[in-house]
Amino acid sequence: MAIPNNRNVRVSIPTPLRSYTQQRGWVDASGSTVTEILADLDAQFPGLRFRVIDEQHRLRKHMKIFVGQDAIHDLETVVTQREVVTLMQALSGG
Repeated sequence: MAIPNNRNVRVSIPTPLRSYTQQRGWVDASGSTVTEILADLDAQFPGLRFRVIDEQHRLRKHMKIFVGQDAIHDLETVVTQREVVTLMQALSGG
């Protein structure tokens, strides 16, 4: 059953996390905040949230989240209806 006032948003999934989304680069999620969207993504794609958020419920150091074109740091950031959320994973190496 859908929760009232939830909003559907498009979420861009980085290539390293697509093994959780059956290799899909774009998925839909519901929620009014980034936290709610991540919870919905985890319900659809178990394990995905843990790759983005650590045990202290903070954004992992190698991850960035954009709402529209704005990088966010507060997971309680409100996401408006039909807004695009982008998960981005930093690359490292030598």
